[in-house]
Amino acid sequence: MVKKILNKSIVFFGGKGGVGKSTSASAFALTLARQGKRTLLVSTDPAHNVGDIFQKQLSGKPKRLTDNLSAIEINPDEETKRYLKGVKENLKGLVKSKMIEEVHRQIDLAAGSPGADEAALFDRLVSIILDEKESFDTIVFDTAPTGHTIRLLTLPELMGAWIDGMLKRRESMNENYSSWMGDGEPVEDPIYDILHKRKERFASVRNVLLDDKQTEYVFVLNPERLPIVETEKAVQTLQKHEIDVRTLIVNKLLPKEDTSTFFQKRIEQEKHYLEWINQSFDQEKIYIPLLDGDVSSLEALHQVSERMEEELFIGQ
Repeated sequence: MVKKILNKSIVFFGGKGGVGKSTSASAFALTLARQGKRTLLVSTDPAHNVGDIFQKQLSGKPKRLTDNLSAIEINPDEETKRYLKGVKENLKGLVKSKMIEEVHRQIDLAAGSPGADEAALFDRLVSIILDEKESFDTIVFDTAPTGHTIRLLTLPELMGAWIDGMLKRRESMNENYSSWMGDGEPVEDPIYDILHKRKERFASVRNVLLDDKQTEYVFVLNPERLPIVETEKAVQTLQKHEIDVRTLIVNKLLPKEDTSTFFQKRIEQEKHYLEWINQSFDQEKIYIPLLDGDVSSLEALHQVSERMEEELFIGQ
């Protein structure tokens, strides 16, 4: 039996901080690469642990890590600068020359406003999904802790509604202008065209994100109370936005062979939480044991990946 996650072209990893998202996403990407799949691992988490795990300096462009595996770490500051540069490019020829300096000043001020880095990150996410997916068999996203992940995944819906409102206002303004001119001729409006193109890209990404044949959502949790509660809330919140989480990685399971009193008490506690997980979640589950050291080297990551491979290809 093969886990369904293996057949998807886009896979998002989310979860509470500290549960092992980056390790799980990296181990999964490494497993795919060993299976011969061209894989791109993308970190949207500003903490950026992927480069540390592979001990490579990563940037916003794909860098080869191993055979069939490349990775990107998205830098929010660089993406915000690139995003605002793109906004300025779009305004070329649309704003009178005597106003352009003031418009650019306002755009630069907007770089520090709430949501600017979020908009830039979203723009990069859209470009990766639409422009890179033909070059790779699977794109694996390692996202920031739960709240940021939910916000990122629901942005296509929110931005689509926002841009619909902008288009309606432009349409109304253009109709009024045409009526005022009295010739009934449609008004040429480059801003409307730009907004319409963005609407089409947002709609394309949303279609990909909602297509369960293409996209999988994985939440990583530990068999402990707080990660379980946070995962329950996240799964319910994403369901309200038509996003279904179908796979869980239960990470850092304690070794059963240790017979010390301390570990036996912890293992008994873990049994309780594993029963809670199995009763509360009907998602496919992948169980990963706790290693005896940090996963901060390629050798340690291979150990996690090999265990994950056993779970992904059960009975083969």
